[in-house]
Parts: sequence; structure tokens; C-alpha cells
Amino acid sequence: MAINREPILKRCRYLGISPAVMGIAKESNRNPNANKRKKVSEYGMQLKEKQKLKFIYGVLEKPFRHYYELAEKMEGKAGENLITILESRLDNIAFRMGLALTRREARQLVSHGHFCVNGVKVDVPSYRVKVGDVIELCDNSKKLDKFKDTAEATKGRVVPLWLEANKDAFSAKVVRMPVKDDIDYEVEETFIVELYSK
Repeated sequence: MAINREPILKRCRYLGISPAVMGIAKESNRNPNANKRKKVSEYGMQLKEKQKLKFIYGVLEKPFRHYYELAEKMEGKAGENLITILESRLDNIAFRMGLALTRREARQLVSHGHFCVNGVKVDVPSYRVKVGDVIELCDNSKKLDKFKDTAEATKGRVVPLWLEANKDAFSAKVVRMPVKDDIDYEVEETFIVELYSK
């Protein structure tokens, strides 16, 4: 399996996103305008937007391309559908619930079998949830101090409107599918559509 070992702060600076989007409280002290000196081509802007989404959700090229093909077949705009698909991944929901500090940690916790969907243990980080699904910690995991500490550390994190979270029970219900307005970062999804439609 491919592992991205590039420093997160360096990558955030290059892609122009805040480390807070990744769940990291640090800020880079380097010049934020360093990348703005070069003139970027149209292809370069499209590629950067694709790299930004792939980096935020920790998805490699092949599955990302597959998500785009699914998004094209769905009703509505392909770019917004792509964001909906990425947001509805189980590892992202574990992060959004505040049970993991970063999406990378959430991915690992899901693959270690700490989460249940509708009472059934799921250990696939890319599992896509549907409206009405209840995501919760498995009974054995609820007793672990790790999750209590993480829930305490992420108390200030805002749970998106499409999730109905119960922090005391370590569970959340999907009220509706996420839309572009629910995300906490800037992305031009039309650039990704243009890139893939060439």
C-alpha cells in the first residue's frame, strides 16, 4: 500500500490550505506568499485543486478517479457530487465526529475495527454511509481512555449540520447527505471536472 510521507505543513502551504482543515493546530512560520510568485497555468490550477482534495481526504489517484466516475453518473453537478462522496466516507465521519484528531488517525482507527455502522463492525475506511445510518464506537472501544481524551481535545470542533452527533454516547446519525456548503475549506471543484473531462 502506498504511504504519503510528505510533511503535512509543507504540503498545506503548497496547496494553500490551513493546517486546521487537516486537524493540526500548528501554523507554518514560513512565507505564505512564496508560491504566489510564479504564474500558474490553467492546467496547473486544475491539478492543484485535484491534489488539494486528494490530500485532505487521504485518497490516492486510482480511488479518486473511481469516485469522480461515480460522481459523473449521479444526478446533479459532478464536482459537488464528488465532494459528497468524499465527505460520506467512514474515516471522514469519524474525524468529523471528533473521535480522531486527524483524518489519517481516523483512517487507522476505522481499519483497526473501532467503529460500527448500524450495529455492525466496519473496518473499511472508504465505506460510504447513507442517510439514516448510525455510526458509533464499538462497545469495547467506548471503554478506552484514548477516545475519552480525544473527545475532550476536540470539544471545540464544530460537527457539521448533516450529522446529528451524540458526544456522550460516541455516536452520530447521518441526517442528510453532505453538500458543498458544509465543508470548511475552499475548493474549486469545477477545475477538477475540467481536468478529468479533457
